[in-house]
Amino acid sequence: MAQAPRCRGVERQARQKFARTILNTPSVQVCDSTASMIVRKFGLRQSRQLLALTRQTPISRRFLSTEFETPVANPATEVQTPPKETIVPSENPLHEVVQASRTQKTAEAEAWGRWVGQRRKFNRIGSEVEEAYDPEMVIRSPPRPSDITLELLLASGTHLGHSTSRWNPQNSRYIFGIREGVHIISLDATAAYLRRAAKVVEEVAARGGIILFAGTRKGQKRAVVRAAELAKGYHIFERWIPGALTNGQQILGHCETMVVNAVDEKLEEFKRDLADRPSVKPDLVVCLNPLENVVMLHECGLNNVPTIGIIDTDADPTRVTYPIPANDDSLRATDLIVGILGRAGQAGQKRRLEAAQEGKTTYKPITAEQLRLDPFTGVLPGSEQKKQF
Repeated sequence: MAQAPRCRGVERQARQKFARTILNTPSVQVCDSTASMIVRKFGLRQSRQLLALTRQTPISRRFLSTEFETPVANPATEVQTPPKETIVPSENPLHEVVQASRTQKTAEAEAWGRWVGQRRKFNRIGSEVEEAYDPEMVIRSPPRPSDITLELLLASGTHLGHSTSRWNPQNSRYIFGIREGVHIISLDATAAYLRRAAKVVEEVAARGGIILFAGTRKGQKRAVVRAAELAKGYHIFERWIPGALTNGQQILGHCETMVVNAVDEKLEEFKRDLADRPSVKPDLVVCLNPLENVVMLHECGLNNVPTIGIIDTDADPTRVTYPIPANDDSLRATDLIVGILGRAGQAGQKRRLEAAQEGKTTYKPITAEQLRLDPFTGVLPGSEQKKQF
């Protein structure tokens, strides 16, 4: 019984020594049963962690190719895959900038191509507008007299007149009705009188007559010049000089006069015979604005020169020989009317030249003796012989 405490003391010392060894702390005090339990648990945890750290990981080994049979590829059954392009990154920044620019241009070109395709596709959808109004088309290529329709006159605004308070009662036969205090001109009357005026212009041009186109309002210059070119006539787009017909020798005496044959070739041998001749008067005058050219129309009446004029609801139709009831305030309407008359003159000139090529004349030509006669006395200069009519 005396050895039991001694054994217990030895056992206690052994436990303390083991605890100091594990904890590496020499001053640890451990009691009997509690210390032994803590030490055992701590040692168990530490031993598991040490075992996990010292455990060797398995190393996977590759078998040698001689240990197994290597499958051989069959070209007949193997699917051929195209080699992928290897993109090697460039270290040059300039090359990268150029490459990015090319990529951007390619993307823009593809987007443009897609947009063009969509535009072609969607342009076929919906209604098709076959004809559209072009203001320059009436001047560049005016319609012919055969193209006159009520729809064309209506679209040009030739039916619009003035207020009912400004109307001239002599135009009552041309008026279709009244709408919102404005007189409406009959399109049937406009078409009929326009066709008649076009026929007059064509016949005068076919007989070698001189046609004068006059339009002095702002914006009428181009249409007047174009009509004169078609009819091979003359034009005036500025203010009419009073006395140009009644006193033409004083006002237009400095203008050159020439003599032409049937095919419009100039004859120089008659130039000296024209020195004492009076100024040439037109055979037909086309006026687009009669209200501003009353003096011109009066002089034409004094010299028996026929006239054609656009007569609005506030104008006097008796001032012209061949009135055309229409709207004279609209440039679209006046351009259309003067363009049709110019086309009529072109057709007449074509007929005259075709007849001249065949040796025919559509008018009575003047002879050299008649050209030398005094225009006032009708006799040759220096003789008493009178002109035989």
